Amino acid sequence: MVEVSGVGASVFVMLRLMNWISLLSTLTGAVIGIAATVIADRNRWQREEARRALDVPREVYTEYVSALKAAGEERRAVALGDYRSESARDSAVREAVRGTGTYLASERLWLVGPLQVVAAGNEAFHRLRALRDAYAGGMAVGSAADAPLIEGRRRAMAQMRRLMRKGLGVGPLGIE
Repeated sequence: MVEVSGVGASVFVMLRLMNWISLLSTLTGAVIGIAATVIADRNRWQREEARRALDVPREVYTEYVSALKAAGEERRAVALGDYRSESARDSAVREAVRGTGTYLASERLWLVGPLQVVAAGNEAFHRLRALRDAYAGGMAVGSAADAPLIEGRRRAMAQMRRLMRKGLGVGPLGIE
């Protein structure tokens, strides 16, 4: 009889142990599932936050580059016109640049851009102003005098765009 009760006790212990193992397995699976969901949600949130963090610089960069481009086009178009006096030409060229929103876009860039982008943007802006001043002073569009100014502006714009693209995590174009 001692053996029978020993076997019965062993079976009872085994059944209870199997119940505990089953319960522990279920709990372990639930913990792993919850942890995986939490980790996946956190990773998704971090990706979305990183994407949103680039929205403001992307908007500001686009606004600034567009304003510089528009100012360049307006400056050139006005400089091609005929004017009765030097002061009329000067005034028209300056107003063409002023009316494109370049100054406001520049301030926004100064507020949100990193130092390298702001410095490159400032250089592009000063190159635009040098062209503006030269045309306002009577320099002819397409003359030998405007070629180095245009080339300097082109290089400054290309450098600024490269730095902006780098900051946004976008690779170089390789066409400038």
